[in-house]
Amino acid sequence: MTYPIVYALARNCVASPLNVRTESDPDADAELEAMIGEAGFVLQNLIGTAIKRKKDSYSIFGGGRRLGRVHALIEKGQLPDDFCVPVMVMPDAKNAIELSLAENQKLPMTAADECTAFKNMIEKEGKTPGQVAARFGKTERFVLGRVRLADLHETIFEALRKCEITLEVAKAYGSTSDTVRQARVFEQYKDSYYKDDVYTIRRELATGCYRGGDPKALLVGREAYVEAGGRIDSDLFSDSASETWIDGDILDRLVDEKLAVEAEAIREREGFAEIRAVPTMRVSFTELDGLRPVRGEVPPPTAEDEARCDEIEAEMNKIAEAASESDDGITDDDEQRYRDLECELRDIQNRPPVLTDEQKALAVAFVVIGEDGQPRVHQQVYMTPEPVDEDVYEDGVGNIDGAVSAKPGISQRLADELATMKAELLRVHVASDPRFALDLGTFVMVDAAQRRYGASDLASELRADAAPSRVIGFESGTAAAEEWAKLDAGLDRSWIDTDVGVTGRYDAFCALSEEARAAWLGWAIARTIHAVPGRTTGSEFVDHLGSKLGIDVAAWWRPTANNYFKRLTKTSILDLFAEIGGSELGQRYGASKKDLLASSAEQLFAGNIIVEADVKEKALAWLPDSMRFEHPVAEPENDDAETTGAAETPTDEEPVDDGDEDEVIADAA
Repeated sequence: MTYPIVYALARNCVASPLNVRTESDPDADAELEAMIGEAGFVLQNLIGTAIKRKKDSYSIFGGGRRLGRVHALIEKGQLPDDFCVPVMVMPDAKNAIELSLAENQKLPMTAADECTAFKNMIEKEGKTPGQVAARFGKTERFVLGRVRLADLHETIFEALRKCEITLEVAKAYGSTSDTVRQARVFEQYKDSYYKDDVYTIRRELATGCYRGGDPKALLVGREAYVEAGGRIDSDLFSDSASETWIDGDILDRLVDEKLAVEAEAIREREGFAEIRAVPTMRVSFTELDGLRPVRGEVPPPTAEDEARCDEIEAEMNKIAEAASESDDGITDDDEQRYRDLECELRDIQNRPPVLTDEQKALAVAFVVIGEDGQPRVHQQVYMTPEPVDEDVYEDGVGNIDGAVSAKPGISQRLADELATMKAELLRVHVASDPRFALDLGTFVMVDAAQRRYGASDLASELRADAAPSRVIGFESGTAAAEEWAKLDAGLDRSWIDTDVGVTGRYDAFCALSEEARAAWLGWAIARTIHAVPGRTTGSEFVDHLGSKLGIDVAAWWRPTANNYFKRLTKTSILDLFAEIGGSELGQRYGASKKDLLASSAEQLFAGNIIVEADVKEKALAWLPDSMRFEHPVAEPENDDAETTGAAETPTDEEPVDDGDEDEVIADAA
């Protein structure tokens, strides 16, 4: 049936209290209002009934939001007073409510579709981002952000379209326009635990890059960086301080050059013997190796300082007394003034030590980068040890009495470059000696595993961290768990001695027998294996490893009341009885209570119940699919059965729902 559509004056239409939509969204309302104002008409008709005894007036059951936005635009003068809206006139309220309900059952547009739509409007219709923003009631930044997402690598954008990643994850990948890097990081993390961690994704994308708010970037300046050929990848989802400076090597070079110039100027101005430029915010312990701090003298307060301290204390006391006498306490202005006075007093009383010209002439100072990007002298200066004459050396080779030879100072950048070349030399030799590499890798993994903290002295990223537990506090008590405890207790720990240092431990480890070292290697690798439920990422590889090892699960693990049967329904247990011994066996235990039935099942599948030989054999061999490494294909029941496909293997678990698990992504801008 069709209903007439009339154009009625908006001022003669009112929203019915029976409208099915009772809640709204201010942002969505603003967007709708902008769309109507830009178009100059209402795209979709309203649904209503004629108001009795009021000519050409209508009660609106569907489209109340549209009507409300039209009324708002008329009040603002953006639409004329005689603006008309299309209304589908229903014969009665019942029909109007039903049609209104159907109208409001809408599927919102996904973020991916919105990105594509905005991009097409700009590229194919010739619209500017500002025009698109005005058309939909969005900010221009929002539109540009959606267009940026439309330019994601195709695999990532397709994942967004299929709701396999969230809008926030897509934004994280959009923090760089380098689609090659996007694809590399996406491939690296798409099946990992961190696939939805936006911070990890952004950090990985920014490796080798800097943010615009980094102290190094502030020191060099945007203009100088760009002039030197540096590229900037503006991040449309954050402010200018978060934009990515892609060419980190260019920025590092500019920082070294500028910091060196600043350091030399400071040396000449302050009279230090040496200035070492450190392109970081703090001085590391490595930089301080072989140096001792120079202690300056704290100058006594001057007469002006003492007078000012008296003035500050008097004013602070006056503010405190006024606050105690007032019923309202201290005012905001007085509180701020009190804090400012406290800071000034602290600065006067905590005067920095002053170095004499003689001390400076022998001292080494460090220039670092402040948080604001400005170079500054580190608060502590140091003295290099006095050089030792060759006469005090034994045979001109080594030091005696703790004497330390003087070493020429080098920049942190040069030290890092030398360390890099030294590591390259070591790597190529380790790679050329597989047996040496095997011992080294085993030692690094097991030594780090024995220490909770302080494994940085191993100079390697290789770790064999224990896989995280899926069930906190769970202890299986199985034969495999007991065997692992025995294996762990049987490892030769004679090399573990915290008093001999890492090199001593390494030499002691290498001195173990080949069998002992191999046992440690197996332990280190085995502890990294994750517990992976069936039909999830990684389960196929776990099953493959177990199959290659030929693990006889039934010999190591049997289902018990506690570890399996009590976790099933009574019906599921009886079905297992019937599967093993036929319907008669299932009926025999049908009247048993759940706990007794679980105990009986444990005895049956352990072979402790007297049953037919073939039933016992099947019970002893039975395993739930989740405990199998190999999943046998069921044989057809007779020769006439079709053999073109594999029969389904019965499982003890509910079928997996193939429906969509993720909710439709909402507009998060």
